[in-house]
Amino acid sequence: MSRYRTLDREAIELRSYAERGHDLPASACLPLEPRRAFAPPGFAELIGAIESARGRRRPVVLMMGAHPVKAGLSRYLVDLIERGWITHLATNGAGLIHDFELALGEGTSEDVRRWIQAGQFGLWRETGRMNDIIRAGAARGEGLGETIGRTIEQRRFARRDLSIAAAGWRAGVPVTCHVSIGSDIIHAHANCDGPSLGATSYTDFLIFAESIRSLEGGVFLNVGTAVTGPEVYLKALSMARNVERQAGRSIRRFTAAVFDLVDLPADYRGGPPPKDHPLYYYRPWKTILVRTVADGGRSLYVHGDHRDTIPALWTRLSTLRSERAAG
Repeated sequence: MSRYRTLDREAIELRSYAERGHDLPASACLPLEPRRAFAPPGFAELIGAIESARGRRRPVVLMMGAHPVKAGLSRYLVDLIERGWITHLATNGAGLIHDFELALGEGTSEDVRRWIQAGQFGLWRETGRMNDIIRAGAARGEGLGETIGRTIEQRRFARRDLSIAAAGWRAGVPVTCHVSIGSDIIHAHANCDGPSLGATSYTDFLIFAESIRSLEGGVFLNVGTAVTGPEVYLKALSMARNVERQAGRSIRRFTAAVFDLVDLPADYRGGPPPKDHPLYYYRPWKTILVRTVADGGRSLYVHGDHRDTIPALWTRLSTLRSERAAG
């Protein structure tokens, strides 16, 4: 036992998230509508790389933060999973929480400024149900994204059609969740079990690393995650390259793309700026666009708002699939 005092979580008052309200009602999730105007430099090259990878049955792994869900883009990502364009989708704890709340049927995302002042931020009974699901998933040896997706689908949540995790469960596509202890609202609840949370998220990390082991000839997409995504990917790639090297194989020739709003110079492939420049610490640049593709891969930067880039990605890939089917 620790010699230090810990906060008594049993003393925390949980309220219903119906009282909280939702910045993103389920009804506000965007419909699937083509977006043809968005075409930044390198976008056509990326579409070609994804088409080539899937045509040769190579993976397309998408790592994202929570913002694509909060921006109402779930339908686009669900459809990309169901059509077979995404073979693995990874996210952080917030991404899975927003996905779960949307699936419950009302909405997600709260007014942080209001509720943190009241000492009620994140302390909602309905969201805390995830902790009980995670505990059961750990007992089964499942990953975190897997057990949430399975539960949403099998218990027929009201808006499971909006759930990325449930789409992955239905399609047999891994949806993994990579958490940082203390960073997510469900960690504050009395029913949060640290060993179960750690076990399921670590299982997800190993599932993710196994997907990265097949990345040769494939595509890795980092969508709006500036720390968790690049760091998890970096460790998984090192593990995968280690195992493949011992078998006489390599993971060098693949495409890595970053979707974000940060302004990067046109020559970003030449390397990040020196250490005295703030962008030196922007991990997607130095880790994904430079270091991990330096021995044979290629990198692409897609600059734009997720509400433009994700629908544009879906539009182009949907068109390709339709053209191939027609041919």
